[in-house]
Amino acid sequence: MLSEKVLLRLKNAYNVTALTGAGISTDSGVPTFRGKDGLWNNHKVEDIATIDAFEKNKKLFWEFYSWRRKLLSDIKPNLGHYALVDFENYFEDFSLITQNVDNLHTLAGSKNPIELHGNITRNRCTGCDDVTIVDKDETIEEVPKCKKCGAPLKPDVVLFGEQLNQKVLQKAQEVSAICEVFISIGTSSLVEPAASLPYIAKGNGAYLLEINTERTPLSDNCDEVIIAPSTKLLTGLVMILDRLR
Repeated sequence: MLSEKVLLRLKNAYNVTALTGAGISTDSGVPTFRGKDGLWNNHKVEDIATIDAFEKNKKLFWEFYSWRRKLLSDIKPNLGHYALVDFENYFEDFSLITQNVDNLHTLAGSKNPIELHGNITRNRCTGCDDVTIVDKDETIEEVPKCKKCGAPLKPDVVLFGEQLNQKVLQKAQEVSAICEVFISIGTSSLVEPAASLPYIAKGNGAYLLEINTERTPLSDNCDEVIIAPSTKLLTGLVMILDRLR
């Protein structure tokens, strides 16, 4: 499944960047909220997970996010997440960018994932911008308030209608621009600005590898495309690289 060319590039690479999307968490059982899974209490998720919904009906908004946190609380990282931790030990300079908010990369042991869309295990104050870690057993019955300034809290995630944190985005763009190999894993390559990161890497001379269960708009621009579940492929790749080391 892996060509000799990509194995050689990875064996000799000093600087590698990986971008992960929802596909890497599929084997952990994380729901995508698309299609038949896109409803919660007869509400479209796209109508609730928005900055407008937060501002108009904070109670309903927080009922949804409390439910979603509970849903994720017992979900564990899979072998794909752990394989990317091994990448940190294999490559001298490895950067992990993720579009996921499920915290599974951190739970697996990734040290400094660049979380483009935030992390659902944290709250952020809408007043003073203070960030706090949420107790996974915490039950929210009312709209939570900041203990420092009293302003309403929101999950530390990027909602529909919100811009990404510019410092986080800039960091993702920087590591994409300097890498020798860029690996796109389990992402639809449709959501901007994450979808532009592989092109930044490619434009600066990186070898572009895509791992996905189906082709995407990025596929035709890649040096290699592997159609396979990311968990199985990444686990096998780690084993091969260990032998090549």
